[in-house]
Amino acid sequence: MFKNAMGKKGLVGLDIGSSSVKAVELNRRGGTLHLVNLGYENLQADTVVDGQIMELNNVSNVIVSIFNEHQIKTNRVAAGVSGHSVIVKNIVLPQMSQEELQESFSWHAEEHIPFDIADVNLDYQLTSSSPESLHILMAACKSDKIANVKQAIQLAGKQPVIIDVDAFALQNCYEVNYQPKTGDVVALLNIGAATMNINILNGIRSIFARDASVGGSQYTSLLQKELGLSFEQAEAVKRGGGLPEGSESRPIQPIIETVSDILALEVRKTMDFYRATAEEGEEAIQKILLAGGGSKLPGLADYLAKRFEIPVLIFDPFRQVQVDPKKFDPDYMREIVPEMAVAVGLALRGVEA
Repeated sequence: MFKNAMGKKGLVGLDIGSSSVKAVELNRRGGTLHLVNLGYENLQADTVVDGQIMELNNVSNVIVSIFNEHQIKTNRVAAGVSGHSVIVKNIVLPQMSQEELQESFSWHAEEHIPFDIADVNLDYQLTSSSPESLHILMAACKSDKIANVKQAIQLAGKQPVIIDVDAFALQNCYEVNYQPKTGDVVALLNIGAATMNINILNGIRSIFARDASVGGSQYTSLLQKELGLSFEQAEAVKRGGGLPEGSESRPIQPIIETVSDILALEVRKTMDFYRATAEEGEEAIQKILLAGGGSKLPGLADYLAKRFEIPVLIFDPFRQVQVDPKKFDPDYMREIVPEMAVAVGLALRGVEA
């Protein structure tokens, strides 16, 4: 939403997460979307903390490495932001003209933002209008957070032309790939290493979006602590591998479910808020779509399906995108598909009609 420039030149979607950087480039030929380039590289520990890039050089080096390894020629980049520095809210304002809204929006937004209005970048979208009121989806992000992301991209010699909100990039990816209709009420969960983006949609309208500080790294940390494992050993156990040789034999599932309970509580809070604020006649949430590296945790989809008594499916960001199996190894694609949803949503900004 926080755009510098738009255009029909190529654009690379760049998702800078807490544990990895993902890059996607798409193009549209004859009305069909095609995957042109895809890159993925892990970051060193503590390079990104609480959504803030602490080691700019590390991130810029990884970006350069991805672009060089995959021979990505496009320098224009769309990136995303999430976490405590980002506020997303549906607000209702009195009916007014577009010009009046543009002039007065920062004044109206001020009461909904817990930061000094001078320290944030603001954007908004009119979602519906009645004779008495305007329904606005507002996004605000601290300016220093946006500057931080831009700086890492610029250090890599690339041009940041769009800074979006991760939850909206995920929504963009969902709209293109699933083509929802009004009345299709879905909760999108993007479970990263440190942050979970939650976006509840009715059709293509975001009803409620928020970020929660829970993710895949909490599973790893608890496994390390409870079982006395190294980071690498705990990661392997988390992904379904057995305990290392010589380790004390202990049931792993209760440890995993301790974190899954915390994650489910954040989802429940969001669903409760949706129900409390939903308009009369608004549909109940019909299913959950899981994206992000955390979605690959064995048994998580089944756990959430039992907890919420609705279907839980893995998000496919390439559902409506042609992927050449000669260029992109199908086994590798299956492994990383859920983690690419935000990067695909960002890349779509370059090919939108």
